[in-house]
Amino acid sequence: MIIDLRSDTFTKPSQAMLAAMMQAEVGDNVFNEDPTITALEEKVATMFGHEAALFCPSGTMTNQIAISVHTQPGDEVICEKSSHVYKYEGGGIAVNSSCSIKTIEGTYGKITPEEILANINPDDAHFPVSKLVSIENSTNIGGGNVYSIEEIKAIYDLCKANNLIFHLDGARIFNALVTTGNSPKEIGQYFDSISICLSKGLGAPVGSVLLGSKDFIYKAHRRRKVFGGGMRQAGYLAAAGIYALDNNIDRLADDHKAAKLLSDTLSTLPYVKEVLPVKTNIVIFKLDDSITGQAYIDKLAQHNIIALSLGPDLVRFVLHLDVTSEMVEKVNNTIKKLI
Repeated sequence: MIIDLRSDTFTKPSQAMLAAMMQAEVGDNVFNEDPTITALEEKVATMFGHEAALFCPSGTMTNQIAISVHTQPGDEVICEKSSHVYKYEGGGIAVNSSCSIKTIEGTYGKITPEEILANINPDDAHFPVSKLVSIENSTNIGGGNVYSIEEIKAIYDLCKANNLIFHLDGARIFNALVTTGNSPKEIGQYFDSISICLSKGLGAPVGSVLLGSKDFIYKAHRRRKVFGGGMRQAGYLAAAGIYALDNNIDRLADDHKAAKLLSDTLSTLPYVKEVLPVKTNIVIFKLDDSITGQAYIDKLAQHNIIALSLGPDLVRFVLHLDVTSEMVEKVNNTIKKLI
């Protein structure tokens, strides 16, 4: 039995999800004739109170399309320094949008209105035009940290006061919502665009959805074509997303409980120097000088546990629907005796 804690992207469709996929009615989505994709887009847009949505193959594509539509070459994007849009999308902001990037060293992946304000460029031809603020909720490298609704509104107010576009990389937005108890519409009202992944904790095999106004999504649809993201009978994939939204949101709380259990154990172990605060399904911890991250990963692998090293002394566990309670118990017992 392999226990894969590298990421919640390693989830596989359940039998019930596969059945929903096989029963999907499909058409050619490039011609806007796939009814299941249309149903998914309408469903997610309604959930978050946005006018329209666009189904894409990946969260990287939805983020990059959003930034490309919102900006012009020479503009600048403001984000936290560990943001996925900056660190893990292949330099896409520079390649796809010809934009500059201003990074902020936040706290566990989060940034504040004060930090953003200090990084807005003056109206001076020597500087790029500060145009867009992007945040993650929940944060990835920040250890699954979560913005409160009050924090989001404060950044929204700052953006509106300074003519900045506000984008949400909501790859794990439902993890955040399960934690805060807010509804999708409550936070949806504060963003000009939202990227939502279906292929992480929700358990769908492929797909992300981009949300925004009708005009924004019209432009995004054209940009998706340029990016090579037009799909044909992709309703089979959209059906998996609909199933995930109908069945796999509330159970995210189970992943959060499992993450907290492992975090509590790790915080008592002598070889662990620090555990980042656990708010959702991600556990990131720093090892002491007795062992490197890769050596620790290798030791876990001897017990059929796969995890991810984020650097010389950092390790990440991500809990998801394919990690059962029995698996969590095995991991918990193993890490107690590993060193």
